[in-house]
Amino acid sequence: MRIIEWALRVSLSAGFLSAVADRFGWWPEGISVWGNWTNFVDYTQTLLPFFPNSWMPVIGGMATLGEVLLGISLLVPFKTELVAKCSGVLLLLFGISMAISVHVKAPLDYSVFTASAAAFALGWIVSDN
Repeated sequence: MRIIEWALRVSLSAGFLSAVADRFGWWPEGISVWGNWTNFVDYTQTLLPFFPNSWMPVIGGMATLGEVLLGISLLVPFKTELVAKCSGVLLLLFGISMAISVHVKAPLDYSVFTASAAAFALGWIVSDN
């Protein structure tokens, strides 16, 4: 069971931290989704069209901070159940926003619901230990 726990920790953490790296332009242009902060903020507006555009840098910043904190916290075996559940909720919110604002195909293509389920599974696994 320990290998499954660590596989979930590392894969979820890598997903969060890779997305953060992308929005700061740390991935090569040819493989980036956003490639820079401006494109990421624009995408955030796409997912949350009911919020004023002026709020997008703050909302994007909060999402980014959350992803960094969760991504790092997943690698540290402290409060894992809470961190995993928070990760699951954040990913589920991302997936729902994508499904509503873009199309249900978007979170399916990016396996957002699968990642959310994996985070909840991690929380369940560590709660049994």
